[in-house]
Amino acid sequence: MKERVRAVLVTADDTMLVIRRTKPDIPEYWVLPGGGIEPSDESREAALHREIHEEIAGKADIVRLLHTMESDDERQLFYLARIATWSFEDRTGPEFGAEGRGEYALEEIPLTAEGLDRIDLKPEEIAHVLRGAITAGTLAGNRPRTMASRRRTGE
Repeated sequence: MKERVRAVLVTADDTMLVIRRTKPDIPEYWVLPGGGIEPSDESREAALHREIHEEIAGKADIVRLLHTMESDDERQLFYLARIATWSFEDRTGPEFGAEGRGEYALEEIPLTAEGLDRIDLKPEEIAHVLRGAITAGTLAGNRPRTMASRRRTGE
């Protein structure tokens, strides 16, 4: 079974990094950074770090496994991660130079239900999972703050 890893990359501003995909004759859609696990990867997490480096020249701290999707021939693992630095111009992934693959554009969207509603995030199941996690406040950096923390931060 082929395995893929993807990251819900949350920034310090509580936005999420997504890749807008534009292909001829297909409506645009968005995906999370990530890709296939290669035989040289020491672990799933190592594969995710490699993919984040290739796709956005970024470094992320993996927080936890958020969701797993499985079909007959593929398993996708979605990790929650915090990211501080990235550079889409410095990406190195082989897919960016491949003919006929369409365009890839990195975008930062608000990590809110409204932010998710403005894009067509694929697969649909992860969009549903993220909406639920946002509503429940279970994403890192997206938890409701208490009055004590508001006072400490001067709010």
